[in-house]
Amino acid sequence: MAPAKLETEDHTRDAAFNKAMHKDSSSAQGGFSAMLKKDKAAQKAAVDEYFKHWDNKAAKDETPEIREARKAEYATLTRHYYNLGTDLYEYGWGQSFHFCRFAYGEPFYQAIARHEHYLAAKIGIKDGDRVLDVGCGVGGPAREIAKFTGAHITGLNNNDYQIERATRYAKKEGLADQLEFVKGDFMQMSFPENSFDAVYAIEATVHAPSLEGVYSQIFRVLKPGGVFGVYEWLMTDTYDNDNPRHREIRLGIEQGDGISNMVKISEGIAAIKAAGFELELHEDLAKRPDATPWYYPLAGDFKMMGSIWDFPTIARMTWWGRGLVHKFVYCLEKVGVAPHGTQKTADSLALAADCLVAGAKEDLFTPMYLMVARKPKA
Repeated sequence: MAPAKLETEDHTRDAAFNKAMHKDSSSAQGGFSAMLKKDKAAQKAAVDEYFKHWDNKAAKDETPEIREARKAEYATLTRHYYNLGTDLYEYGWGQSFHFCRFAYGEPFYQAIARHEHYLAAKIGIKDGDRVLDVGCGVGGPAREIAKFTGAHITGLNNNDYQIERATRYAKKEGLADQLEFVKGDFMQMSFPENSFDAVYAIEATVHAPSLEGVYSQIFRVLKPGGVFGVYEWLMTDTYDNDNPRHREIRLGIEQGDGISNMVKISEGIAAIKAAGFELELHEDLAKRPDATPWYYPLAGDFKMMGSIWDFPTIARMTWWGRGLVHKFVYCLEKVGVAPHGTQKTADSLALAADCLVAGAKEDLFTPMYLMVARKPKA
């Protein structure tokens, strides 16, 4: 079920904070250069607001009340997570903030694009469709799916900075007429009923405090007979919240990825059905017998590298690559070049990477539980 009370949206407040913190950094060429252009006082405020949910709250001490407090501030938590993490994502991963499967010898960015194409094909998106991307990030998947299908895509996002980045990239690639990016909370969408021919979400609705709540909103704006496809982050049904090790892994993923409340596969399936959808397909794609696992870039394993051009991406995730970045960012903070909190954010992302790999290896977590569901025609 959705929370009894959703956060009140305040777009004026958010726009003012975006301008104060990010200034003109949305026009920077890359994530690293953008990272150095932030306002230090505003970034500190974002760090304090985000990490208040995690500091001094170890997995062994977690209570239902602590999780409920995170859920109650789901939108603020997610917005500040991406205020802090977007540039680091772009620097370390690229403009599509998601995982993917890997074919033998497949380069990293080719695999990322194929994962997006696969979802679009399963949904059946076609030329001229009006499509909603729920939680669009900086628009990497939207641009790729627009080019792949010919559809018009609206990206929904509650982070002003990411909307600015996404809009800039769309214009740069000549896709401004095919893409638009809209500010909003996916738990309380402003679109009219029956607005879209298809809807997709790629590793984004995990930020919702309630999957049933966000899926119900998607159901409302989807046209009768329309299809919703999602790659969902879920704990597997092996997960036991009473197991301290399991809880530590879940909390590490949640902290490092801006998630207020991650649930099990069985709960995700129940949520999409409760929202009114007819579930046509569901599968944990992480269970496919791929020679190269989805988490290999996080593990920093050069033996699994599909192309020499992937070297920089993989190198950043090795223990020495992370160590160099940690020391480099520390020095930048010390001399006042990087704003306070950049290192803390980077360390949180590194913790999440370790927990994601552990969650995969111990069969506790999947970032690619595929669900394809249809809104009944009648």
